Amino acid sequence: MAFKEHSFADRAQAGAEGKKALLERARAKAAALQEGADERRAERLKIAAERNARAAAKEAAQRAEDERLRLEREAAEAARLQAEAEAEIVRQRKAAEEAELLAAVKAEEEERDRVLKAEQKAARDERYAARKAAKKARRKGTMRWDDYLK
Repeated sequence: MAFKEHSFADRAQAGAEGKKALLERARAKAAALQEGADERRAERLKIAAERNARAAAKEAAQRAEDERLRLEREAAEAARLQAEAEAEIVRQRKAAEEAELLAAVKAEEEERDRVLKAEQKAARDERYAARKAAKKARRKGTMRWDDYLK
């Protein structure tokens, strides 16, 4: 076999025929793809719509859950504040009762102290009067010997 040289025109024609064949294959593939393209596009749109609907439902559920949690927190906070207020009222009532009891105890102690001081003063005055009377009796000489031993 002999080596055949191809001219520029032959090479250009072979290239053009290759490009034409490639273009025909691409058109055939595009036509085959085009047949199901509308159905696939409709399917993708349907899937996207379902995805958007699920996302919207999920977002609505999340908002509802957030609102429920917010209401629960508010209710818990209100209950805590009410419990604190009731505890404060009980604490104030107890403090008032303790203050009243303390005042009564203090008044009783003051009365007892006043009575004790009055008794001590009376005893002191009695001793003073006895000493004065004894001194006066000694000066007069009317005191007996037994009285000195007391």
